[in-house]
Amino acid sequence: MGIREFPGGAPRAKSIAVGMRRSPDVSPRRLSDISPQLRQLKYLVVDEAIKEDLKWSRSVEDLTGGPAGLTSIEERILRITGYYGYQPWATSYKREERPREPPGPAEAQAPAGTEAGGRSARHRWTCSREWLRKALWGVAVVCCVCASWAGSTQLARLTLRTFDAPFTLTWFATNWNFLFFPLYYAGHVCKSTEKQSVKQRYRECCRFFGDNGLTLKVFFTKAAPFGVLWTLTNYLYLHAIKKINATDVSVLFCCNKAFVFLLSWIVLRDRFMGVRIVAAILAIAGIVMMTYADGFHSHSVTGIALVVGSASMSALYKVLFKLLLGSAKFGEAALFLSILGVFNILFITCIPVVLYFTRVEHWESFDDIPWANLCGFSVLLLTFNIVLNFGIAVTYPTLMSLGIVLSVPVNAVVDHYTSQIVFNGVRVIAIIIIGLGFLLLLLPEEWDVWLIKLLTRLKVRKKEETAESSGDAGTGAQSRSRRARPSFAR
Repeated sequence: MGIREFPGGAPRAKSIAVGMRRSPDVSPRRLSDISPQLRQLKYLVVDEAIKEDLKWSRSVEDLTGGPAGLTSIEERILRITGYYGYQPWATSYKREERPREPPGPAEAQAPAGTEAGGRSARHRWTCSREWLRKALWGVAVVCCVCASWAGSTQLARLTLRTFDAPFTLTWFATNWNFLFFPLYYAGHVCKSTEKQSVKQRYRECCRFFGDNGLTLKVFFTKAAPFGVLWTLTNYLYLHAIKKINATDVSVLFCCNKAFVFLLSWIVLRDRFMGVRIVAAILAIAGIVMMTYADGFHSHSVTGIALVVGSASMSALYKVLFKLLLGSAKFGEAALFLSILGVFNILFITCIPVVLYFTRVEHWESFDDIPWANLCGFSVLLLTFNIVLNFGIAVTYPTLMSLGIVLSVPVNAVVDHYTSQIVFNGVRVIAIIIIGLGFLLLLLPEEWDVWLIKLLTRLKVRKKEETAESSGDAGTGAQSRSRRARPSFAR
């Protein structure tokens, strides 16, 4: 027999052919409709004798020969099954109508190769330019984040020496958040081709809060809690600067990245990553070592507790934002931060007033207030938040986060020359451990897969280089042996 039947009850070729032959009127619309027949095809084996008898058949010729070899898988399946009224000889005749004398290999392949090489070269050049542009912007953003964060920390420390009112300073700086949306709209007018009015843009950004927009209920349920967390984060940070030096405050605040991971893992059920657990452990160990560096004095323990509380409030702010509001676009984020400024003006203003009259945060006259330092701190903090929230438009988020950890050595240098900080071994090790944990938290989720791919690629490249070198050595040895071999020809 020409077609054999595999053991196990495989159907015969005739029944398969009958079952698979359908008229075009009842043809299926998808290849998945003929999957039972396709599964039956794997049990068929065509003998060489039948192939020899049918070698002049155009359908078999198209399957096994032709200048281009096998055609697409869909054409092959449709040719075998006979669906859609498919006539393979029509395709063959169309191919025969084409000129039988194609251009030479050099003429035919050179333009195509040149075009493909040009496209790939242009693609690589475009990708490299895009990467270079983002990298350059990343350097600028890192410097801006580092300078604004370190500058605001040092200026706050300088301000609190003469103006002992951390909550008032927090309230004053938070009021500047009101400028986020006006600054965003100014950028929208300058950059966007389809310019909208302030009212239209405001209504479009309000959709972030729901179908009804920004209602009174939404304001108190989705904006007010974040306003409280924002105020607590900044107040605890500034209050800690009164107790300990700026270097310790800045490095301990880097632990908020570890707290964000732990809260996201518990609340948001994010993916578990062992390297981030290690980073969280390093952060906690660094906090303990930083406390031990000053000998567990009351002022240092209080300052460290305040910074850890500030980092915890910051982490809670970020996790709750992702849980309740999700991700926001640039306009929506600008509107949200401006709403926090409005909330601060309307509902937090009473607290500095109460603190003033109760003499908790009291000053003799308004002339004693260092307005230049207050405005400078507010501008630096506003710049830091603007770059941190909108810098993702021009560079990678990881590069922006590097600016925060790079502010630690900047603060250390400034503290070394402006204060009497002692960098003993325990403090230096604690700073290194917390910084290492922060950098580990910046690793992407698929970092292990990328590392394995990189190692595999390097290993394959090394094998290829070894094979090429051994091949070159073998070729050289053969040529030398040929030259050394005596000739017996006369």
